[in-house]
Amino acid sequence: MEARIGFDKDLYRKTQSEHIMARIAKFGKLYLEFGGKLFDDFHASRVLPGFLPDSKITMLKQLRDQTEIVIAINADDIEKNKVRGDIGITYDMDLLRLVDAFVANGLYVGSVVLTRWRGQPSAVAYEKKLKALGLRTYRHYPIEGYPSNLALIVSDEGYGRNDYIETTRPLVVVTAPGPGSGKLATCLSQLYHEQKRGVQAGYAKFETFPIWNLPLNHPVNLAYEAATADLRDVNMIDPWHLEAYGETYVNYNRDVEAFPVLKAMFERIFGESPYQSPTDMGVNMIASCIVDDGVCREAAKQEIIRRYYDALCERRKGNAGDEPVTKIEFLMKKAGITVADRPVVAAANVRAAETGGPAAAMQMPDGTVLTGKTSPLLGASSALILNALKYLAGIDDAIKLIAPEVIEPIMELKVRYLGNHNPLLHIDEILIALALAASENESAKAAYAMLPKLASLEVHSSVILSQVDVGVFKKLGVNLTCEPVYHSKKLYHT
Repeated sequence: MEARIGFDKDLYRKTQSEHIMARIAKFGKLYLEFGGKLFDDFHASRVLPGFLPDSKITMLKQLRDQTEIVIAINADDIEKNKVRGDIGITYDMDLLRLVDAFVANGLYVGSVVLTRWRGQPSAVAYEKKLKALGLRTYRHYPIEGYPSNLALIVSDEGYGRNDYIETTRPLVVVTAPGPGSGKLATCLSQLYHEQKRGVQAGYAKFETFPIWNLPLNHPVNLAYEAATADLRDVNMIDPWHLEAYGETYVNYNRDVEAFPVLKAMFERIFGESPYQSPTDMGVNMIASCIVDDGVCREAAKQEIIRRYYDALCERRKGNAGDEPVTKIEFLMKKAGITVADRPVVAAANVRAAETGGPAAAMQMPDGTVLTGKTSPLLGASSALILNALKYLAGIDDAIKLIAPEVIEPIMELKVRYLGNHNPLLHIDEILIALALAASENESAKAAYAMLPKLASLEVHSSVILSQVDVGVFKKLGVNLTCEPVYHSKKLYHT
């Protein structure tokens, strides 16, 4: 059974690029602050079935001849070795990853701007590295009293002190490895410099969520709140837009709170503000490309539940407190959902109770829920993967894809020679064994061919999984949740 589609990615590519071109035409040159993830927006692909993780970069490729990229990075983040949590690499390394990805997609990276520059030793070394790699670099400095001291900010001692970033194309996309990198300040600094040079330029903002022209409590917008529960973001009606136009649209607290200052900055730079509300600044055309609202609503509700389990597990690990959990519980009530709306949860927990050990469950495309249990040879997740692949390939459950004589030597290797305490095979290890078995076993070959069909399926584990298994599930595109409990009472977990 094919997954239902709620979002038209092709319509999005066309509509969004046309809307950005119209905004460029309005100003002549446009600095577009690009929030969120450009290459790997898995949140959007989960709540808008049909949206691909790289849909935004595919859209930008439509405009490649008009576009250049400026990447901002906070010099303090370089000094602190700040890590991007979702992929586990530092911001300075992620910047290089972004450059490579842009170039691979045929997009021109014009320069890198190091914001909040104070001559930090690590930032100095990083700047030298960027220059050695052939990247143009610029420095932007802290401004005392930012963002309230408008007289200083919009002056030659404020924005005027920053390096002017040389750009050559009508669309300048300003992006960054993560939040707090100074994208907005970079855009405004450039507007100040362009104005001084007599160049007409404007600003716009691209944020995927919240979706401004969906209802405030639409599940897709609630899912965004759940995703940012640790940041304390709150969706709200844009009061500035309501006052200016009498229209009710959605924005979020940080943009709403910052708008009066931003509007005042525009007025100082241009003489008047081109925008009357934070919603005015946006160019997001997501809502017009939703083709099945019901599918997106259900997908978003599932995302809220997944975020709830993520928050529970982060609290159990000691990485977060009660606030994200409490907030998502409130959002679940708003959306009218409970954990019972995620079928794999009950299935995994019931199986665990029956077997007295960790268990896992996966929902197949046709709605069937399969389970995997812990055995002397396999962990629950590894067993579940094999069961799912057999089901998808139409292989009888009694057939062994990998002979025990193959698994047992691998277990011995792990314990005797590699120093592991747990001999059970992780998912990556069992998949390597399956790949080897596929060379001479037709059933294993058929099961192995089903791996791509695991993408977007739902899985729940009765215990918190190892980082290895979590990582493999993520690479397979599986939507995983875990109960906030550990299998053992040890204090150190890997």
